[in-house]
Amino acid sequence: MGQPASAADHPPAAQSTLATDDRPPVTARVRPSIFLERSSYRRRRMMDAARILPILGALLFLLPLLWPQPDYGAAGVPASRAFIYVFGCWAVLILVAGLLSHSARRWQDEEAREPATGGGL
Repeated sequence: MGQPASAADHPPAAQSTLATDDRPPVTARVRPSIFLERSSYRRRRMMDAARILPILGALLFLLPLLWPQPDYGAAGVPASRAFIYVFGCWAVLILVAGLLSHSARRWQDEEAREPATGGGL
């Protein structure tokens, strides 16, 4: 009870404040935030969309292969509808890729205008 507390009696954060070396005392660990800024989060999601767009396009182009084929007397999907579907998907993919490209160009211009805040030597 009357004895002075030793370094072993303190938690690790308190032990670092008892150190006598040249480093500044560390009282708590700083955890990086798991949340991103809204602009950074949107930029990452748009980059993800740009990465998955070719895969989505390939799946959409392969979808007509699963449509029923006209057999003997059975009604199938006419070729004209398949062509309209394929060219419609093609046009939508071009439109989405253009929108993603425009967004990426806008972000690149915004980053170029921002002053460099790096800690260079």
